[in-house]
Amino acid sequence: MVTVDDVRRVALPLPRTTEHLIRDRVKFRVGAIVYVAFSRDETMMGFAFPKEEREGLIASDPSKFLMPSVSDQRFNWVESWTAALDPDEMRELVIDAWRMVVPKRVAADHLGL
Repeated sequence: MVTVDDVRRVALPLPRTTEHLIRDRVKFRVGAIVYVAFSRDETMMGFAFPKEEREGLIASDPSKFLMPSVSDQRFNWVESWTAALDPDEMRELVIDAWRMVVPKRVAADHLGL
């Protein structure tokens, strides 16, 4: 099971990332763009993910990934159950979500690409 603290250890060292508590929900963002957010009870983690690849991810493991709420489906976003994620998978999802919201140069410099 992945916790907010696990995600915090991955997200906060990423350049330009800040953590915020908004309406009792932990969110990680770059500027005004949220790239990871937790439900109030921390059982779900939403993260930035390309809309055109969303259905494929969900179909690959529907017990782990699900569509965001109808109001959030217009965004590049997917939801996941924290209990179903393993630490390596969470790390990859968080870093990929962060890469979607920072300039390519920032990501390349940080990741050594």
